[in-house]
Amino acid sequence: MEKAYEPHQHEKSIYQKWEQNGAFRPSEEGKPFIISMPPPNVTGTLHLGHALMLVIEDLMIRYKRLRGFAALWVPGTDHAGIATQSKVEKLLREKEGKSRHDLGRDKFLERVWQFKEESQSTIKSQIRAMGSSCDWSHERFTLDEGLSKAVRHTFVKMYKDGLVYRGYRLVNWCVGCGSSISDDEVEHKELEGSFYYIKYPLADGSGHLEVATTRPETMLGDTAVAVNPADRRYKKLVGKTIILPILGREIPIISDKRIDKEFGTGAVKVTPGHDPNDWEIGCEHDLEKINILNNDGTLNENAGPYADMPAAAARKQIIQDLQDQDLLTKIVPHLHSVGHCYRCNTVIEPKMSEQWFVKVTDADPKKNLKKLTADAVRNGDIKIMPDRFSKIYFQWIDNLRDWCISRQLWWGHRIPVWYCQDCKEIIAENEDPAQCPKCGSKNIRQDEDTLDTWFSSGLWPFSTLGWPDQTADLKRFFPTDILETGYDILFFWVARMIMMSVYCIGQVPFRTVYLHGLICDEKGKKMSKSTGNGIDPLDMVEKYGTDALRISMILGVTPGNNINMSEDKIKGGRNFINKLWNIARFLEIKAATECGIEYNTADRWIISRAKALTEEVTHDLENWRIGEAAGKLYDFTWNEFADYYIEAEKTKSEDKCGIVARRVFKQLLVMLHPFVPFITELLWAELGEKEMLISADWDKFADSFEQYPEAKQFQKIINLIKTARQCRQENGIPAGKKIDLQIKESKQTELVLEQQDVIKLLANLSDIKIIVKKPTQGHLLVVESGYEAYISTAGLVDLAKEHERIQKLIAEKEAFITKLEAKLANKEFTKKAPKPVVQQERERLEKEKEELGKLKK
Repeated sequence: MEKAYEPHQHEKSIYQKWEQNGAFRPSEEGKPFIISMPPPNVTGTLHLGHALMLVIEDLMIRYKRLRGFAALWVPGTDHAGIATQSKVEKLLREKEGKSRHDLGRDKFLERVWQFKEESQSTIKSQIRAMGSSCDWSHERFTLDEGLSKAVRHTFVKMYKDGLVYRGYRLVNWCVGCGSSISDDEVEHKELEGSFYYIKYPLADGSGHLEVATTRPETMLGDTAVAVNPADRRYKKLVGKTIILPILGREIPIISDKRIDKEFGTGAVKVTPGHDPNDWEIGCEHDLEKINILNNDGTLNENAGPYADMPAAAARKQIIQDLQDQDLLTKIVPHLHSVGHCYRCNTVIEPKMSEQWFVKVTDADPKKNLKKLTADAVRNGDIKIMPDRFSKIYFQWIDNLRDWCISRQLWWGHRIPVWYCQDCKEIIAENEDPAQCPKCGSKNIRQDEDTLDTWFSSGLWPFSTLGWPDQTADLKRFFPTDILETGYDILFFWVARMIMMSVYCIGQVPFRTVYLHGLICDEKGKKMSKSTGNGIDPLDMVEKYGTDALRISMILGVTPGNNINMSEDKIKGGRNFINKLWNIARFLEIKAATECGIEYNTADRWIISRAKALTEEVTHDLENWRIGEAAGKLYDFTWNEFADYYIEAEKTKSEDKCGIVARRVFKQLLVMLHPFVPFITELLWAELGEKEMLISADWDKFADSFEQYPEAKQFQKIINLIKTARQCRQENGIPAGKKIDLQIKESKQTELVLEQQDVIKLLANLSDIKIIVKKPTQGHLLVVESGYEAYISTAGLVDLAKEHERIQKLIAEKEAFITKLEAKLANKEFTKKAPKPVVQQERERLEKEKEELGKLKK
């Protein structure tokens, strides 16, 4: 083996070997375990969030594969309607000075498909670079023929069930994207704005009514002014009419209990065509709904003298005109929430438009999408991790409105609806019609719009397996087992998949939803391009290797919590990979053949620890506590195995074969493989294994391990060494300075003499002496696991300073114990907290008391 590990010399060839040998394909036997990869958009390169998703899912798949499951990880990419079309349109403008309309629909779509092929190829190579063991023979794209068939089948089924309808309703309009977007795609941001107080003259000339608004331009679409029926100030005005300033239109004063008397003036302008709340009021009071906006954000003919003006310019002019007419009383600064498009960050304009919608409620329980989506989680068919997101999930469903699914785009699944130009029949079938089924006319045209991307990706878990055809894959691999993704798309995607699956198939799409957190920088701030604090995962792979990035991302991961990342953390990951390499280099020196030697105490200790570790890590991974499993493997590798056992191996005579170390290390490689697959696969081969590690048996070596009672005795030696090292560090004794250790004679000192070579080496001692009486002065006391040991302080330690340090520690420990005792004495805590938590706190108290005793001694 080379002296240093160079990941770039091995990673690509190892991945090719896995792929060429079919290692990623599910076995013919074994219980299925399936994950559908959240498909990255075909719009660019992978970011750190994608990398985290790939690492977590690859870990899950590799673990299950090692446990004998027929593990299938379905890869793929999403066409990402708005994002991809916007990207290509931008390139077209910058390079050729043209718009999509200059090319026409067909030619433009050719350009988008070309862009998709190039971008998709890049993304796939990046997924491979992360070590993702997905089955590429199952790769899917949301505009594939099979997936397009599933989308069309679903739309037609919903249409015929009365769940899809076309209507002229209020939608979220994004001027930047030139399309409607769904409620979930609107991000609300707090912005500094103003409240404009405007006088609306009463039609009978008896005065005026003052209203306050943050968007004075929308007054051009007002069709009423509303007050609360309990507001005494305006009770006599209800039923009268007022004159809309500037336009001079006469509109009614109405009462509605939804109006907040304390907000603004208590009188609210009602603009049903441009505000969701006003839309509801308008529907209830049968008010006229007026649209004043064009699709490009300019005002239309309903805006009177402001027609063709951009909304911002119109606002400025309207304010000036109101002031000139003495109708603007005041302008007050106001912080308010403004909806933005989550893709392009353009301010959203609520606007009336004819669109296609999915109805989310229905009298038929089999078609009540809102209830079906809620019941899937409420009934326990799907578990959300962490559980706190279940509450947010139900809140979202409670507020769910009909879903706008049409987009004014060319790229995507074109809505499978045709309109007869002669008899006005609407046709929605699974096959393209040649003529109108009602009148026989061939004068039919297809709807120009495309479907919301989330409509097609909502079918992902089962459309990728061949649905609506009853394929062998669908029968064997559906429903999938776990859906792993970021908590930020719980509603965009996860809830849509649940909704579509229970409606289309009558089954949940997955059994568990594992939500990971967002990637943040080392200070806990969310990474983004705008703040310049992002880390490119591919740069880190190039610099430190894939395994280093993987282990650094997984350490400390818990469901639903954000993950802090830094380059220093990735460097730490690289150091861990190098430690594995150096362990293997040491073991290479040892004989590779089995040889019959008798286990010593250290051997029994490491075997027992490896046995326990396997059980603990298995339990953690079965419950998807992947961060905890990674931490245990990391600590065992670095500390117990490398720092103690391997060092103890160096004290053995040269003729000892080190077979125990090799067996334990191989089991360690098996357990580390899901976390750091490249280095473990390479070292597995270096240690003489013929079959690939990716297909190995999780318990192959651990099954032969035992729990030895005497292992606990060696653990006491380890604890003594740790405490002696800690004593050195706390008292400023140089690490390279050899010291003497005097140990008071007891029943356990025989083990010290047996392991004195190990103790001397690991604690850097010049000598170990067994004494009957403790020294009178000039020594530090080391108390650990029943041993009393003494280190001479002559010329090494400031005893007064050390005494002060220990007194401080005692005070801190006593304060903490008092706090713990009070907590456990609280009946509310012991009654309401889970029993394991209470027990954990009791055990913690006992441990703290034990440590306090050591400090006092």
